[in-house]
Amino acid sequence: MAKKNEKKAGKRMKKGELSELVMNLFHSKSAETLSLKYIFAELNLTTHPSKMLCMDIIYELLADDYIAEIEKGKYKLNNRGTEMTGIFQRKSNGKNSFIPDDGGEPIFVAERNSAHAMNKDRVRIAFYAKRKNRDAEGEVIEILERADDTFVGTLEVAKTYAFLVTENRTLANDIFIPRDKLKGGKTGDKAVVKIIEWPDKAKNPIGQVLDILGTTGDNTTEMHAILAEFGLPYVYPQAVEAAAEKIPAEISKEEIAKREDFREVTTFTIDPKDAKDFDDALSIRKIKDGLWEIGVHIADVSHYVKEGSIIDKEAEKRATSVYLVDRTIPMLPERLCNFICSLRPNEEKLAYSVIFDITDKGEVKDSRIVHTVIKSDRRFTYEEAQTIIETKKGDYQEEVLAMDHIAKILRGKRFAAGAINFDRYEVKFEIDEKGKPINVYFKESKDSNKLVEEFMLLANKTVAEKIGKVPKNKNAKVLPYRIHDMPDPDKLENLSQFIARFGYKLRTSGTKIDISKSINHLLDDIQGKKEENLIETVSIRSMQKARYSVHNIGHYGLAFDYYTHFTSPIRRFPDMMVHRLVTRYLEGGRTALESKYEDLCVHSSEMEQIAANAERASVKYKQVEFMSERLGKTYDGVISGVTEWGLYVELNENKCEGMIPVRDLGDDYYEFDDKNYCLKGRKKHRTYSLGDAITIKVARANIEKKQLDFALVE
Repeated sequence: MAKKNEKKAGKRMKKGELSELVMNLFHSKSAETLSLKYIFAELNLTTHPSKMLCMDIIYELLADDYIAEIEKGKYKLNNRGTEMTGIFQRKSNGKNSFIPDDGGEPIFVAERNSAHAMNKDRVRIAFYAKRKNRDAEGEVIEILERADDTFVGTLEVAKTYAFLVTENRTLANDIFIPRDKLKGGKTGDKAVVKIIEWPDKAKNPIGQVLDILGTTGDNTTEMHAILAEFGLPYVYPQAVEAAAEKIPAEISKEEIAKREDFREVTTFTIDPKDAKDFDDALSIRKIKDGLWEIGVHIADVSHYVKEGSIIDKEAEKRATSVYLVDRTIPMLPERLCNFICSLRPNEEKLAYSVIFDITDKGEVKDSRIVHTVIKSDRRFTYEEAQTIIETKKGDYQEEVLAMDHIAKILRGKRFAAGAINFDRYEVKFEIDEKGKPINVYFKESKDSNKLVEEFMLLANKTVAEKIGKVPKNKNAKVLPYRIHDMPDPDKLENLSQFIARFGYKLRTSGTKIDISKSINHLLDDIQGKKEENLIETVSIRSMQKARYSVHNIGHYGLAFDYYTHFTSPIRRFPDMMVHRLVTRYLEGGRTALESKYEDLCVHSSEMEQIAANAERASVKYKQVEFMSERLGKTYDGVISGVTEWGLYVELNENKCEGMIPVRDLGDDYYEFDDKNYCLKGRKKHRTYSLGDAITIKVARANIEKKQLDFALVE
């Protein structure tokens, strides 16, 4: 250690610098008692001022109870602190933290005290006595459980060794890879690398290549890299594909005889124009004037995928299909999702259906859940169905218009009951055959989308009620529900204060319905205003996330007391669970094991979130790629985020988001005001606030980091 400080002995060391060295020394000798003489020698403190400064630091550490004086002039690290277990969070800037299991405040863990724990590892720490005016600090004393130790990055290969350079925000150091662990990787290849060890004294972890994804910049390589980064599969296991190939597509006469036959009833699907997996179909026939029978027919996936089979286990692990910008990573093998189970036109298919007798006024007179056989007469795209709704002309116009009429009444009733109307548009890309984005467009929800949505919501709600609604003295059987809690009161209060700056009001107390009506009123008021997108985004952030659980608390956003997911078993595992359990219960079966299904619900919720993050990363990647060809161009936008390091700006024309770093706001020294979401200039008092209109120039596009930098145009 002495050698390290020889350079510094020549120049006067700053207090902070020396303080760090003193603390490092105590930590490296945590079990030993250190004399002043030893400390001076180890730190190479030869001058009187440096020794006095060191004494000052030691007295401060004593006063903070950080070290203890064992006998006169001899000191030891005070690590009598409590031990705690929890999750380690690694940051590439060295500001690591520890999240205790009991959910207390995060505790700072300096890099020197991290024992090379990786992000999300379960660890045990010793918690040091808190220093005055300092953050609480801890030291990792044991790694209890390793989290994921694989990383994605770009290889740099030298003669005898290589490095993986990662864009990972949790890892400050590149990963060292011995030549024999390269798996044929070359400089510039994207690779998936597993850390195999991180020796105590080594600066870099040591890894081995698990897979070479391809050349950096190639579209498929980059999409696979996004999936690998989130721990999602990017290839389908051959054994599972082979099992699917053995499933016969033909439907036997015996199977048809067991089911309600809807093959002669007018039935159609309405889906996006590029859809291949048709989960749901709608049938309609008139019972008498003013009364219709409407069927919501869902692919009967659980007929083909048996519980515990190899296909089922893979589906359970994936829990959801993942929709990246240019591809779908399916939950089920392609033979099932695009062929056998998909409700394709003019083909007989097995379905699990919710059948409603429903009036022109949207009153459900009767409903039943039955296994059926159907035959779709027509595949509509949303655009085609929309044209029929708008022009009142086209195939099956009477049926489509009757359904649209009833859907609008159902929707109105939902909002009257307190459902929240978040009508977001989606950013979509037109992509050429090489995966290059050539255009950005917005997908909006129109009447044809809402028609399908209302009947799916009605089916999901009906299934949940059928199982969950039981007489007072009876227990409901176990079922995965889709639940959504009320907004957090603190977040609502923050939202209310934020929108007040734009002249809007929001109720933050009262009944569920009072609050949701007030939110809807706000969403109506901002329609078409420049702050619409911003306020809608901030409003969504103040909501809780919907999730799966066997413990039903209702769905706040939809204003339903009972709600589940039944209508998309091709792409969501919870729907498959619900199909199986409903079948079992309607046949008089006993209730399922609560703990097993709650675990599956937690897993499904986690996978849904991971898939959403990967989908967002793929959109971000395409946005940066799209804008990289527009460097130097000027755009109008709106400030969509304010942080101490800069302003995030969303462009009006294409909704791409980039950042103006605070260092580029060169005309002043700016301070961050987190209460009012703004940066304020000290000298000239210029203020940049969330929601402000702003003109920018595209300055830099880093596709690797998925980062866009903008420059201000005055």
